[in-house]
Amino acid sequence: MKQPKPSGAESVSQRAMAVQPSATMAITNRASELRAQGEPVIGYGAGEPDFPTPRPIVEAAIRAASDPASHHYSPAAGQPKLREAVAAKTQRDSGFHAAASQVIITNGGKQAVYLTCQALIDPGDEVLLPSPYWVTYPEAVTLAGGVPILVPTEESSNFTVTVDQLEAATTARTKMLIFVSPSNPTGSVYTREQIAAVGKWAAERGIWVMTDEIYEHLIYGDSVFSSMPVEVPEIADRCVIVNGVAKTYAMTGWRVGWMIAPQEVASAAGRIQSHLSSNVNNVAQAAALEAVTGTLEAVEMMRAAFDRRRKTMVEMLRGIDGVTCQDPGGAFYTFPNMSGLLGRDIGGQVATTSLELASVVLDQAKVAFVPGEAFGAPGYARFSFALSDDDLVEGLGRLQELFS
Repeated sequence: MKQPKPSGAESVSQRAMAVQPSATMAITNRASELRAQGEPVIGYGAGEPDFPTPRPIVEAAIRAASDPASHHYSPAAGQPKLREAVAAKTQRDSGFHAAASQVIITNGGKQAVYLTCQALIDPGDEVLLPSPYWVTYPEAVTLAGGVPILVPTEESSNFTVTVDQLEAATTARTKMLIFVSPSNPTGSVYTREQIAAVGKWAAERGIWVMTDEIYEHLIYGDSVFSSMPVEVPEIADRCVIVNGVAKTYAMTGWRVGWMIAPQEVASAAGRIQSHLSSNVNNVAQAAALEAVTGTLEAVEMMRAAFDRRRKTMVEMLRGIDGVTCQDPGGAFYTFPNMSGLLGRDIGGQVATTSLELASVVLDQAKVAFVPGEAFGAPGYARFSFALSDDDLVEGLGRLQELFS
């Protein structure tokens, strides 16, 4: 007897079914849909600068688009000039020295995270993941067959993980630690001493570290960016640096990132990429080359604007009864504790979770933020201050009025 063909859902692989959609993109997409319907929605969801890409970078892309050399395949690991420039830029900005052959140019920072996991993680390997965490980290681990092991951090410690917490979560199957400073979603920045302690612990334990440095230039107040393999040179042969042009140069849509890894890991990642996507877009690589070899004047202008908005956002969030908010030291996010708003009557609706609260706020105030559940932190929320000053104040004013 002929067996019936499985339905579409039954045909999808377990690997694909296990992946959760990006909550940050989901809230941004819903806000966009409401705007398209004429609703005056203000969104604090997407993690991207509201500034245009600096003009010299755009002009470099225009020149590249007219160059026939850009119209053909190029090396899967990246254009040689860009790999060399990324190595030089890393030496300049963080003090870490790497050969160009250790650099793999990727389709955005997300692919760098994905390739790192694919190159290092085998099925059953455990990966330590301090939470709150960026939404893509656990999914990249799961796609590699690994097991994310969440290590919860507390607001009282500025959402930074300690060596004791990491040690308590470590087993014989622990292969890697994912580390990020400045942090998405909390904006927390580890001190040099904290980074050195974690790096030395990982080196002594023989645990790999993937350190995400995408927000290296977005630092405020007394906070200081530090690169783990610079602070702890002995971890360098078991460390992968992930970075890209998206946040620093307002180039989220250009999709150029990179990973810097020990040679054997870089070579493995390059082999995977050769089958996954071939080369990164050549025009975008030309733009990235201009970005990493140019001045940081535009970067400083954007950083100053973010700093101003950061201060405004923290002050206005703290002005809402029931909300507490720490000062973020980096990136462009605040991570307020919204639990004091749960259980209240909000225009006839009662939210019992931050997920429900986000829906109620979007419906009633036309304000979009990402609930803490997306980052493994129920009761909290991520607000991006990478939007115009006027929109930032208008949206937070609506929240103050809604909860007054």
